[in-house]
Amino acid sequence: MKLLYITVSMPFGPGEEFFIPEVYELLRQGHEVLIVPRLPKGAIVNKDAVGLERHSIRRHLFSLSVLFVAVLEILRHPAAAMRAFALLFDSSGLLVLARNIGVFPKGLWLAHVAYKWRADHIHAHWARTTATMAMVASEMTGIPWSFTAHRGDIADTNLLATKTAKAAFTRFISQSGLHMAEGLGALRKPRSACVIHMGVELSAPPVLRTKTDSSFIVLCPANLSPVKGHKYLVEAMLILRNSGVCCKLLLAGAGGLQKELQDQVARLDLEATISFLGQVAHDRLLQLYRESGVDVVVLPSLDLGNNQHEGVPVCLMEAMAHGIPVVSTRTGGIPELLRDGAGILVPPQDPEALAEAIERLIRDSALQIQLGRAGRQRIEEQFAVERTVAGLVARIEATTTAVS
Repeated sequence: MKLLYITVSMPFGPGEEFFIPEVYELLRQGHEVLIVPRLPKGAIVNKDAVGLERHSIRRHLFSLSVLFVAVLEILRHPAAAMRAFALLFDSSGLLVLARNIGVFPKGLWLAHVAYKWRADHIHAHWARTTATMAMVASEMTGIPWSFTAHRGDIADTNLLATKTAKAAFTRFISQSGLHMAEGLGALRKPRSACVIHMGVELSAPPVLRTKTDSSFIVLCPANLSPVKGHKYLVEAMLILRNSGVCCKLLLAGAGGLQKELQDQVARLDLEATISFLGQVAHDRLLQLYRESGVDVVVLPSLDLGNNQHEGVPVCLMEAMAHGIPVVSTRTGGIPELLRDGAGILVPPQDPEALAEAIERLIRDSALQIQLGRAGRQRIEEQFAVERTVAGLVARIEATTTAVS
């Protein structure tokens, strides 16, 4: 299969690490993949995506070559170009319309690339303007297309109903995402919607170790943003300290809430207990897991309303793949991942429940091993990248067979 794979910037620049394993696995399974980033961030390749630049086309959104080919496509296929352009006017609001018009030339350029490369299918990540590009290219060429909708991009509703109607299928990474789209009235072809999780690579079977002393390490690998709920985890650490329970918390991430959280830690006199690591490179994070440098991963996520919540967090999946116990909240798609004892679920905005869960793990080495094994098994059975890519390929091949 020859698959055009549309991203925001991957493999160039930081970000989108969580679907890099998917591309590697597609290549490993023998498919031809050509990655087309909407707006590549410079020429530096993401450290986790080394080698994928050889499977990519790097063109700036408004480069002369893109604009030149777009004009040629309009002149060669004016009727198709007008049909594709008309689709953009379903946009909700002038700002969304402007964004979609902004990527229209690159969508036309993508059509040219798809035709010349003889692509079998076009797949875009994100339901926003990357999916707009794929839809335009498909409208111009007749090549079937699909897109992966994640979380915030669903809530944005950028031509979402139009895209679900036009795409061969729409992939959601969680049941909660699918339900969100249903609630927004955006599924015009319900049968073409499917849930295929993001997958993670499995490490070698982990050596499960336990700790019950003061060196117990809690890690929260998440951007410092409101939806992650860090302040409740900080409060939980205060409860643990006041109860005489010794452990350390590492906050791995950066973001707009850093000063607010640092002030909270200082106010509660927790500087000796909580460390801010800043943005940690993905390979360094995985190394921590492999070297048993972390005893539990905690993600105290919130539901902020208006469909602002987690999907199925890859940061939890990666910890589970390494046999590390996880604690998180009953929000978004997290219960899909941690159900049936694969992790500890607590209510959101509840520092007492977080503290209790962490203390249980510190005091019960058997529970540490049990959760580590259960989490690893959940990943092996449902979230290993080999399985998720097989599901994606099956959907794509079904659409290309139907077209041919």
